[in-house]
Amino acid sequence: MAEELKKEGTVSFEGEDLDQESELEKKVIGLAVNREYAMWAWRETKPEDVPKKPEALDDMLVIDASYGSFAGLFASSILAEMGAEVIRIEPPGGDIARKMSPFGMMIKDTGLPYLVEGGRNKYHITCNLETEEGRQLFRRLVRKADVLIETFKPGYLASKGLGYDTLSADNPGLIYCAIHSYGHFGDDTVKFGNQPDYDIIAQARGVIMSIMGEPELDPEVPQEYKRPLKHGNWMGWYVGGAWAAYGIGVAMFYKRKTGQGQFIDCSPPEGLLTISNYLLQYFHMSGNEMVRAGNYDYAVFPYTYVKCKDGYTFISGFTDPNWTALCEIMNRPDLREQFPTIKERLTPENQPKIQHEIEKFTTQYTADELLEIVTQYSRRPDKKGTVVVGRLENPTDVLQREHWHERMAFITIDDPYYGKLLVQNSSFNGMTLTPGRIKWLCRPVGADNEFIYQKYLGIGRSLLEEYKAKNVV
Repeated sequence: MAEELKKEGTVSFEGEDLDQESELEKKVIGLAVNREYAMWAWRETKPEDVPKKPEALDDMLVIDASYGSFAGLFASSILAEMGAEVIRIEPPGGDIARKMSPFGMMIKDTGLPYLVEGGRNKYHITCNLETEEGRQLFRRLVRKADVLIETFKPGYLASKGLGYDTLSADNPGLIYCAIHSYGHFGDDTVKFGNQPDYDIIAQARGVIMSIMGEPELDPEVPQEYKRPLKHGNWMGWYVGGAWAAYGIGVAMFYKRKTGQGQFIDCSPPEGLLTISNYLLQYFHMSGNEMVRAGNYDYAVFPYTYVKCKDGYTFISGFTDPNWTALCEIMNRPDLREQFPTIKERLTPENQPKIQHEIEKFTTQYTADELLEIVTQYSRRPDKKGTVVVGRLENPTDVLQREHWHERMAFITIDDPYYGKLLVQNSSFNGMTLTPGRIKWLCRPVGADNEFIYQKYLGIGRSLLEEYKAKNVV
C-alpha cells in the first residue's frame, strides 16, 4: 500500500523504510473506509506542520478587559488561537478569575482554569479603571484596537466615560463586545444587572439546567434525587464565550468591507436557549414542560449510556432496523416483539425497562469487547441495521488513548514561570491553511506592562514606575 501511494504521489515518506511506513499508515488510517483519503487528510493537517503555517487573524488587535468571567476569557482565547494579538487587562491585583480553581489548587498566583483559558497566547497588563489616569490609558489603548471584550455589570464602563458611544467616537471601527447574563437592556437587566454575573446564573436562565438530572419518570430513582443539576463544567460561560467569538468574527468580516465597527450585546443564557433542542417548542405545542430524562431520551431511544463490565458505554439502536439489529446482537428477539415500534420505545414508562434489559447483556462485557461484537455484526451481509457503541471515558482514559496523542489534542508546555503543564490544544489545529495553535500558556499579572505600554502608547519604564506607585497600573 505504501509503495502504491508513493508512486501516485499521494504521500511522501522521505528517509523511512517500508516497515516504518506501514506503521505510520496503521496509525493514521485506523478503521478509515477510504485509506487514500485518510492519508490525504493527515498530510494536509499534520499537527507537526502547524507552526509553519500562517495565522488567519494575525492583523487583529483585541483587548480583553473581562473580569471574573470565563465567557470573556474563552472568547478571547479562540481569537488568540487563530492569531489575533490579545491584550489581557486586569486590575493591579489581578482578575478574580485567577482564584477560581478546584480545591483551591494554585500554581504560583494562578488557578488551573485560568491557566487553560485566561492566558494562552495573550499579553497581560494591568490598568486601574477606578483612577482617572487608568481610564485615560485604557481609552488610548482602545483607540488602537479592533475589538474590546468586557464582562462588567451593564453600564459600568459607560459610567466611567468608557462606553461604546465614547470609545467608538474615538475609533469608529471598534467592535465592542459586552458579555453579561442579563444583557444590556430589558426588565431583568434593571432588576438584577447590578449583581455579580456567574456561570450558574446563565445555566439557570438558559432552560437546559431544568432538564439536567436524574429521570423523573424512573420509579427506581429515589424522589429526593429528582432535582435539577448544573453542568459539570461552566457551560454557560463557555457557550457565551463561543457565541461572542463568533459574533466578533462576523463583525470583523463586515468591518473589513465597510470600515465600520459595532456593538455586540452577548447574553450567555440566550446562547444556551439556542441549543436547547426541542424544549421550548414542546411546551409551545403541548402546553407541558419537558421532564428530566437523565440518560433516557424521549425523542430517540435506545440512545443512552449503560453499565458494562469496566464502566459505562454509549449504545444506540433507535430506528426499527437498528433496534432489530441490537436485539439480534443481544440474542433477545423477545425485546423486539415487546417493543416493536418507535412509539413503544419512546414511551417514558418503557425506557427504564428497556435500559435494564440492555444492561443484562452489556454488563457481561467490557466496553472494548462490546465494540468488537458490534463491529463484527456490522460486517455481516445479513445485518438488519446499525448499532453504535462508545466508551464513556474519564481523564485517565482520555490521556492514555493513543488517538488523541496522534492528533496532538493535548500538548505539554514548559512555561518559564508556571513550569511544565499539559493543556488542551487548539480545537482549530486541523485547518489545512490557517490552523489554530498555542504559542504560550499564560503570564503573571502585569507581566507585559513594559512591552505593551511602550509598543502602543510610547510609555517607558520610568513613567510606568510612577503609575505603579500611584496604583494606576
